Parts: sequence; C-alpha cells; structure tokens
Amino acid sequence: MIQMIMLQLALLALGFALLVKGADWFVEGASKVAEKFGIPQLVIGLTIVAMGTSLPEAAVSVSAALKGSAEITIGNIVGSNIMNILLILGLTALITPVAVQKTTIRYEIPFVIVVSVILVAMGMTGDHQLHLSDGLILWALMLCYLGYLLVIAKKGGGLPGEEMPEEDKPMPVWKMLALIVLGGIMIVAGSDVAVDAATELARIFHMSERLIGLTIVAFGTSLPELVTSVTAAIKGKADIAVGNIVGSNIFNILFVVGTSALITPVAYAPAFLTDGIVCIASAVLLWLCVFRKKRLGRLGGAVMLVGYAGYFVYLMR
Repeated sequence: MIQMIMLQLALLALGFALLVKGADWFVEGASKVAEKFGIPQLVIGLTIVAMGTSLPEAAVSVSAALKGSAEITIGNIVGSNIMNILLILGLTALITPVAVQKTTIRYEIPFVIVVSVILVAMGMTGDHQLHLSDGLILWALMLCYLGYLLVIAKKGGGLPGEEMPEEDKPMPVWKMLALIVLGGIMIVAGSDVAVDAATELARIFHMSERLIGLTIVAFGTSLPELVTSVTAAIKGKADIAVGNIVGSNIFNILFVVGTSALITPVAYAPAFLTDGIVCIASAVLLWLCVFRKKRLGRLGGAVMLVGYAGYFVYLMR
C-alpha cells in the first residue's frame, strides 16, 4: 500500500512538472513564432501569454472531464481560484505590500466576482451540469474581456499586471517549433498522468475527487502563479502580482471551464456550492482590502492566509 501511494505521489509530481515546464515552453515558442510573423506584441500578450498560466488548469480540467472525473474539473478551477487569491496573494502581500492599478480595482476584480457568480449559478441550476450553451456563454464573456484588455492596453501602453519584457536574442525557427511541439506533448502527457494519479490517490485514501481537485490538483496547477507572484515580490516587482492573479482567475473560469463545457458536459456537484461561495467571497475580500488605499498591505495578506487556513480546515473535517 505504501509503495502504491509513493508511486502515485511521484507520478502526480511528474505530471505537475511536465505541465508547468510544458506550458512555459509552449508559450515561449508560440510567442516567438508570432513575433516572427510580425504579429504585434499587444496581440501576443492578449492571447498566448495571457492564457499561458491557465494552460495547466485547462489541460487537467479537459482531461478530467473527458475521463468522467468531473469533480476534478470543477474542483481544480474553483480550488485554484481560491488558492490564487487567499494563499498566493496573501503570501505575496506578507512579503511586501502590493500596489494595485485603478483599472484592476474598478473593472477586473468586480468582473472576476461576476463570472464566479455566473459559474455557480450555471452549476446549481437545472441538471447540475454545464453544457455546450454554457460553454458558449463563457467564451462570449471571454471575448468581451479580451476586447476590454485591448482597449486598456492601447490607452495605457500595457496590459494590467504586465511586466515589460526584456530584450531577447533571436531564436532559430527550428527551436521555436521544437518548443511548441515538445511543450504541447508535455502538457497533454502531464495532464493525463496528473489526473490518473490524483484519481488513484482519491481511491486509495477513500477521498472524494472534489477534495483532491480542490487541494492537491489545484495546488499543482497553481504553481506557475505561485512562482511568478512570490518571485516578483522578492524582486520588488509585486505590483504585477494582483493583475496576473485576477487575470488568471478570469481565464480559469471563462477559458478553461468554457472550453471543457464545449467539449463535453461538465458535472457541477451540489457539494461545490460552498466552495463556489468561498471563491466569490475571496474575490470580494480582495476588493475590500484594496479599494481604499489602492494597495494590498501585510494586514490584508494575513487576513487572506487566515481565511485560507479556515477553508482548508473546513475541507479536512
């Protein structure tokens, strides 16, 4: 039994490693190809790079949905969004106070609250499944969000939470294509391995797929956001953290869940109602912490970490 558990944990870690590195290579290769063909940096940032940190969530969620492990699909997204705000932003703010852009406070945080409410409403009505029509609605909202980002970027010269890229050396075309192909293969393989290992661990420990999705899988697919935000805080560039996290949460719901629902019906178990409410409350808490002073201070970060600890205790009871 112990050997089986260790094997599945090792496979889960391998799956996450493949996902994170694969997403990194895929985004880098795709961005370079886009540059090569003269596609503006703005368009690249709005599409390839903006969705880059959501690739692990997308791969795992779609793979889980296709395998009939729908609780991992929804648990992964809801768990990642809760973790992104309460744990990752809380930890980042504890390291150093985080400045927040006005547009993020006025539009993006309220928008992530709205789409979180829409997701819960979709899941809790009818047959507790997200269908093709729901996927189309989520994708339509994503296109609206991309349009908003385009307007903001043209006015302000950059995307919310975006860090100015450093000058890169020219990359050979063969290397760009190799990064895209290898990255894509690693993403698919990593998601497959991670979902299988997570499902097997749930069976061994007699845990629900919901719990596995909300905790272990959510943590693994949130690694890019965690590494990016904490590294930025340590380097004194934490002002990009909130924009990145909020944008990632929006893409997780609209792009990841929307795409999953377009491919196959996604079950939203009634047990996710509480988690959905926590997800909404997390975004509301973030807005309350920043709307006055336009910054997320250490006190706000501490409150978020305590909030996540409380939520984790609730999950483990």
